[in-house]
Amino acid sequence: MTEAAQPARGAGAFSAFERMVALRYLRARRADGFVSIIAGFSFLGIMLGVATLIVVTSVMNGFHRELMDKIIGINGHAFLQAVETPFTDWDRVSAKTAKLPGVQLAIPMVEGAAGISTQFGQSGVLVRGVREKDLTRLPGVAGNVKSGALAGFDKAGGVAIGQRLAETLGVGVGDPVSLLIAKGVQTPFGVAPRIKAYKVVAIFSIGMSEFDSVFVYMPLTEAQLFFNKENEATVVEAFVTDPEKMDDFRINVEKSIDRPLIVTDWRQRNKTFFDTLQVEKNILFIILALIVVVAAFNIISGLTMLVKDKTQDIAILRTMGATRGAVLRVFLIIGASIGVVGTLAGFALGLALAKNLDTIRVGVNKLFDANLFPAEFYFLSRLPAIVDPREVTAIVVMTLTLAVLASIYPAWKAASLDPIEALRHE
Repeated sequence: MTEAAQPARGAGAFSAFERMVALRYLRARRADGFVSIIAGFSFLGIMLGVATLIVVTSVMNGFHRELMDKIIGINGHAFLQAVETPFTDWDRVSAKTAKLPGVQLAIPMVEGAAGISTQFGQSGVLVRGVREKDLTRLPGVAGNVKSGALAGFDKAGGVAIGQRLAETLGVGVGDPVSLLIAKGVQTPFGVAPRIKAYKVVAIFSIGMSEFDSVFVYMPLTEAQLFFNKENEATVVEAFVTDPEKMDDFRINVEKSIDRPLIVTDWRQRNKTFFDTLQVEKNILFIILALIVVVAAFNIISGLTMLVKDKTQDIAILRTMGATRGAVLRVFLIIGASIGVVGTLAGFALGLALAKNLDTIRVGVNKLFDANLFPAEFYFLSRLPAIVDPREVTAIVVMTLTLAVLASIYPAWKAASLDPIEALRHE
């Protein structure tokens, strides 16, 4: 046996000899340039597939988190409403609720639909009557006041409105707005509508266009008069530390508060919305994963053509002492190399895009004078992206597994070649 055969015999699995042969086969030459082109497309497919999966899952995670924060940040996690008797003991109920384990805040409110108008525009709104001490602690509003102030809100007798609503009505702090409800004052001729003017004392921006164009806050006592709810509240909203433990909250309410209540939570009010978001995420993942699957098929076709092109070389290696296992591992290394390099490139590209997605959106909007991700359609004022390490790990593992599996059949075909038959036809 010649000395050249010794490395093939004595070397262990995935030895330097096998890696050297695999690297030589991966290099482009005129004779097998087409094979290298297929390998290049496989690399690009894997890179783009991984990057796209990382970006899309990150955006869907960002949507879920942002919408959860915005919706719950303004609406609370649990809602307590009175039954059988008017909700005149709202102060006692809210105080007891605030003392329950895991409760951060309990806010009594008077809620009602109304029309709002100025000389520049009009809109339908949801009016909420709250106390100043509660409004300044409300997660969605506190810290998001863009103009005006909430200090002295109870005594000012004005209203706080969302920024988009202010733009629609063409008003600023200090300007008057008119609120109208159909069921106002009882007269001998029936119920007359009630219309009353209020000054805008604050403008806030929650960051969710639907809420910024709908909510109007006024002092609780004023809301009770406006909606004919003297000394009453319509709901007590509770904010908890762990939104996933709402069943424990319900049990604590039943044990601690001795009056008939209907208790609902964020899961019931928004279940369809968040379930739909999760379904969309899963469908997008499956569709985009097909990019990686197609790239894996390209690895199969590329390696199959490479095996056919290198039939004589494989036969010579076998006659020089290379084992079937060595040949198998050479072609596994080739396929796995394409998968590993493509996955790493896609991983880096996906993370870079996900981390700077909103910056890229703003830049594209300025460059092409476009309006990608309009807030009025997507509810959010920015494009959110949250990278989940577990999902990224799953994407990387899935891609590497597909690349290795795609390499097995061509590698097995190469290892199964009979060197005598191969050389006989040359």
